[in-house]
Amino acid sequence: MNGNSIGKALVLTCFGESHGVCIGAVLDGCPAGLPLTEADIQVELDKRRPSSTAVSTQRREEDRVEILSGVYEDYTTGAPICMIVRNLDVEPDAYKKIRNKPRPGHADYTAHVKYGGHNDPRGGGRFSGRVTAAYVMAGAIAKKLLGLLGVEILAHTVQIGKVKVSGQVGHDQIRRNVYRNPVRCAVLEKADLMEKEILGAASEGDSVGGIVEAIALNFPAGLGEPIFDSLDSEIAKMMFNIPAVKGVEFGAGFRSASLRGSENNDEYAVKKGRIVMLSNNAGGILGGISTGMPIVVRVAFKPTPSISERQKTVDLTRMEETEIQLTGRHDPCVVPRAVPVVESCLAFVLADHAIRSGKIPRVLTTEK
Repeated sequence: MNGNSIGKALVLTCFGESHGVCIGAVLDGCPAGLPLTEADIQVELDKRRPSSTAVSTQRREEDRVEILSGVYEDYTTGAPICMIVRNLDVEPDAYKKIRNKPRPGHADYTAHVKYGGHNDPRGGGRFSGRVTAAYVMAGAIAKKLLGLLGVEILAHTVQIGKVKVSGQVGHDQIRRNVYRNPVRCAVLEKADLMEKEILGAASEGDSVGGIVEAIALNFPAGLGEPIFDSLDSEIAKMMFNIPAVKGVEFGAGFRSASLRGSENNDEYAVKKGRIVMLSNNAGGILGGISTGMPIVVRVAFKPTPSISERQKTVDLTRMEETEIQLTGRHDPCVVPRAVPVVESCLAFVLADHAIRSGKIPRVLTTEK
């Protein structure tokens, strides 16, 4: 089985390359009867597009979604939903000169070995962050499905380079502020510092990484399929499908290694006739099953590997050591554009599990 599809009840198949004709997604298993238009998907894709500031790539793609199948008279039919965005602002010739010189930090060399040199090298081809447009298209539909259960997905930047947001950030603050600044940070005073961190690295021909936090509110308890389809393992797998992701943690995450059990355990209580936890170090998941508390996941991104500093590499044709210096249009930090991608990936996995569990039926009773 090839690795281009993910999900069990809700299955996403992704296709396309960075400088090819289009990026596409086929979403199979979406219940029939969900109200859906291209505008519903476009609003999510617009969040992923680069801002007009110097913190993002200068590549300007319209990312206008086209729904090719699976929707009739603005309702899903139950058939596979095929969606594409066309690649219009492409510069494929910039990559021909370096085809046989793998860029440090990219998948050029590993793809060359795996596919015998037949891989598409333009802009990273299949391994480009551009493929995440497909994740966002699927995520837009997943968010609509989760809305039937009252589930809300939030995401925000909590670290860029050495600039960190400390403590918990209020949900209203995230809703209000994330898309008011180019770095997608909910704490506006930190957002200014994060922007300076990115611009500082870019001015030196370098790049920075960071961390995105995503939160799912009101997700019901009891969902997840242990052992190997546990909720956290499937969320982590989906997050690692985002290019540049190097780490995923839930709740207290790696910090829990320095805590005692008495500090890390989430004690139980009853509030308004409902079982709750007095803390959420587990991040909303225990034993691979949702607890009913907010699901909290943080995703670490490495610095963008495309930098303008001269770097050592090899010439694969001559089998000689050489150097490479990249030019072109690259994000000095991928984190701001990754915020809606992380949000979409979390939504997709949760929607898949909600359908598997029967919380979302295969045919919706929405009246036309």
